[in-house]
Amino acid sequence: MLEDIQAAIPLGFLLAFMIGPVFFVLLETSIIKGFRAAVAFDLGVILADVIFILLAYFSSYQLLENLSNQPGLYIFGGTLLTIYGATIVLKKPKRNIENPLRYNEPSNYINLFIKGFLLNFINIGVLVFWLGLIIVVGPNFEGNTSRFYVFFGTLIMAYFITDLIKIILAKRLQNNLTPSIIFKIKKGIGGILIICGIALMVKGVLPKDKLNPSDIIEDIRP
Repeated sequence: MLEDIQAAIPLGFLLAFMIGPVFFVLLETSIIKGFRAAVAFDLGVILADVIFILLAYFSSYQLLENLSNQPGLYIFGGTLLTIYGATIVLKKPKRNIENPLRYNEPSNYINLFIKGFLLNFINIGVLVFWLGLIIVVGPNFEGNTSRFYVFFGTLIMAYFITDLIKIILAKRLQNNLTPSIIFKIKKGIGGILIICGIALMVKGVLPKDKLNPSDIIEDIRP
């Protein structure tokens, strides 16, 4: 099991820096709303990951492969992501009397947790990724469920700790931000979400060969 832990830690660290909508929204949440808000968001993201991991491990491979190849799921998730990004881009900042340019957005940790969960859960590509990873590393467990829990538990923990470091570093920028910069950051994140959503929809409509989930992990293998 020590070998499983040693293999999981660097992979968890690497996954924390994979570029995607969650990566940018996490940094934005930390910069604008602070440490606790970003942690709440990140816990929601991790819950979605845990559900995907368990689903990929305990469900039929053929079922998940067929599910992952349904273009409608990509289009549905991409549409939701695009709409969410568009609402951010079109939303006007709230104003208050003391400083008309300042945002007035008190943190609701439950909402942020749900936001993180849904933002990760609607992306079918995340499920495909975890399925590909399990296909690659699963044979090493030799049918030992305890080794599975140790490996992925360590991976998620390393992922979360790395995210905490990212959150702390991003939060240091908070005091240097002006209202106009915050406004531009939010608009930029909205634009990134729109791009990610469109990319997900395009992936659903373009013709593609039969999915081989094990190919997904090859590019990030240590």
